[in-house]
Amino acid sequence: MTGQTTAGAHTAGTLTAADRITPDAASPRALRACAAAAGPLFVIAALVQALTRPGFNLTRNALSLLDDGSLGWIQAANFIVTGLLLIAASAAVRRAITAGPGRRWAPRLLAITGAGLIGGGIFHPDPSGGFPPGTPQDASAISSWHGVLHQVSGSAAFLALIIFCFVAARRYRACGQRTTAACSVAAGVLCAAGVATGGTPHGSLTLFTGVSIALLWAAFTTTRLITIRSLPWTP
Repeated sequence: MTGQTTAGAHTAGTLTAADRITPDAASPRALRACAAAAGPLFVIAALVQALTRPGFNLTRNALSLLDDGSLGWIQAANFIVTGLLLIAASAAVRRAITAGPGRRWAPRLLAITGAGLIGGGIFHPDPSGGFPPGTPQDASAISSWHGVLHQVSGSAAFLALIIFCFVAARRYRACGQRTTAACSVAAGVLCAAGVATGGTPHGSLTLFTGVSIALLWAAFTTTRLITIRSLPWTP
C-alpha cells in the first residue's frame, strides 16, 4: 500500500524531500561560485563596456558588436568566461539532482547555453550599425562566415536559456513553489520577447534586457539547486 501511495505521488509530479536534491551531494565550493557568478559577471561586464566604449549605443547597437574593434577582446573574454562558468555550473547541477523534473535537461540546457556563449566569443559578428566608429549604418553583422557562426552560436545559447527557465519552472512547481515557478516562467517569456524583438528599432536594448534577466535567474536557480542538500527546497 505504501508503494502504491508513493507511486501515485510521483505520478502527480510531486517531489518528496529526498527527491528534491541528492543527500550529501553538495557541490564543491568552486562549482557553487561558478553558478553564482555566471549571470552577474556577464551583465556587469557588458554594461560597463556599453557605457564606456566610444561610439557604442545600446539602443541601436547589438551587444555582440562589442566583440569588434581594438577592445573587442574584452567582450570576447566575457562570452567565453561566462560560457565556461555555465558549463561548470551544469556539472554541479547534474551532480546535485538525480530525481524529479529537470534532472536530465536542466544541466544539459545550461551546458548548451555555455557552449553557445563560448562560440559567440570565438566567432565575431561583422561590424555593422555604425560600430565600431566609421562602419556604415547599413552594414550587415553576418556578412562573413564568422558573423554567421556568431549568429548561430548566440541563437543556440538564447534558445537553451529560454527553455531552461521553463524547465526550472516545472521543477519549482513540483516542489510546491508556485510563485517562484511563475517568476521562472516570466524570465523565460521576457527572454523570448527580447530575442523576438531583437531586429526591431531599439531591439538591441530589449534583447539585452531579456537575456540579462534570464541569465540572472539561471544563476539564482542553479545556486539554489546545488547548495541545498536534502532539506526541502524553499527559495
